[in-house]
Amino acid sequence: MIRLVKKFISISLAFGLVALAFADSTHTVQKGETLYSIGKKYQITVSELRAANNLSEKDVLKAGQRLTIPSADIENAATLMSTQTSVKPQKKTEIYTVQKGDTLYGIAKKYDIKVAELYSLNGMKSGDVLKFGQKIKVPVTVKEGSVDLTGIDPRTYVSKSTDPSLQWPVKNPSVTYVKGKISGVELTSAAKEPVTNIRAGTVMFTGPYRGFGEVVFVQSKTGLVYAYTGLSSIKVKKGAQVAAGDVLGKAGVDSLSKKDGIKFMVIQNGEYIDPAKAPRG
Repeated sequence: MIRLVKKFISISLAFGLVALAFADSTHTVQKGETLYSIGKKYQITVSELRAANNLSEKDVLKAGQRLTIPSADIENAATLMSTQTSVKPQKKTEIYTVQKGDTLYGIAKKYDIKVAELYSLNGMKSGDVLKFGQKIKVPVTVKEGSVDLTGIDPRTYVSKSTDPSLQWPVKNPSVTYVKGKISGVELTSAAKEPVTNIRAGTVMFTGPYRGFGEVVFVQSKTGLVYAYTGLSSIKVKKGAQVAAGDVLGKAGVDSLSKKDGIKFMVIQNGEYIDPAKAPRG
């Protein structure tokens, strides 16, 4: 009985800590801090910080300024980092008048959609900011009291057989599909095996991302974002042009299963697609 109680307490604490890590918080800007240094501290992207605080690329931080630190969302991060933010539009919309203090992130959260969807609905591009009194389109249905559970949602793991000749970021992996708020595949690998790029493109982001370890986002010319996560180290830099077959870094170790490997996702127009069907080369 004591063991069961201890196990229950440890699980409860773990879920509580995860929920805290992925919940929105605030940060008071200190002298000398930048969006880059703050993003690095909280392991989120600069694009997410800008969207959450209605900041343009020209805005300069001031000491004492309070910033919203958004919950981590790799799909949203990848889409915001992309040079293309077109997503499938909602069928029915209504007009919302921007209020003082509104941000794209806050409005998107209120209407339970991605920031990228707001961009698409209103013909905006990544980096655009809102103005007081501005009229924007939003989905008709509002989900009151919705809770963001990014990072603690239940996931379904399904092993599927794939074409043995299909190119993956690591050699001869066991492929397990992950379904939930985060959809992609887990790929087993050899210890610290080189992780190779499978589609030519531009490196949009590198570095630690909350809950995913070291990650690399590569955007192809057609706008697909290939997300390589759970790496132990990274070899490429943001802005680099990479070809198919180039080494991006080395595989890491899954924090739960303790197995060597990576998680791999492909995002198109703000939505996950089956990585096995994503273009290679």
